[in-house]
Amino acid sequence: MNYENKIREGRFLSRPNRFLAEVELPEGVEMVHVKNTGRCRELLVPGARVFLEESGNPARKTRYSLVAVYKGDMLVNMDSQAPNAVAAEALEEGKIRELGPVTLVRREKKYGASRFDIYYEKEHGQKGFLEVKGVTLEENGTAMFPDAPTERGAKHLLELAEAAKEGYEAAVLFLVQMKGPKIFRPHVERDPAFAAALRQTASAGVRVLAYDCEVEERGFWLEDPIKVEL
Repeated sequence: MNYENKIREGRFLSRPNRFLAEVELPEGVEMVHVKNTGRCRELLVPGARVFLEESGNPARKTRYSLVAVYKGDMLVNMDSQAPNAVAAEALEEGKIRELGPVTLVRREKKYGASRFDIYYEKEHGQKGFLEVKGVTLEENGTAMFPDAPTERGAKHLLELAEAAKEGYEAAVLFLVQMKGPKIFRPHVERDPAFAAALRQTASAGVRVLAYDCEVEERGFWLEDPIKVEL
């Protein structure tokens, strides 16, 4: 996935709330939109190199959106709106190996009272759902999700299990928005209920997948599977 608008580099100063950040640019300090409402405390530290996408909308209150940040020498995309697009693109291109080739991909598909991130079809009529979780939290080479408790996330997992019982293929993809971690695991300490729901979902036949990404200033792309530890 490439960002279509201009990308600029700046220096992170502070985050007055979860939607806004102060960033230093050559021409002065700019208040920018943060495309991730998670905590991101290990990423957004004073002085960090960040990358901003220009909105191109003169009516918008903030001219830029913060989309990526360097954590040491590792570039992390932290745009929480992008993983679904990256996953859909990869699925169409056959890059998610465990799911194989597909003939149709649709975003935001309703199923009963639920709405899953991606719906797909294969030859011979097989249908499936893919739920996508963007991962920006990393510690000592291990990627973890979530970085804050998410009742909604656990609910989606259990709904996937119900779809699997009805005969659909079902999978959850943890899209690690960086290159470097070798292992993915649920963040039990941060959200034990989500971790329990993930284990229950896996036992019900839902595939649990994790892939890392190639990340550049101008975008990011799904790359290689990494080990999942539940």
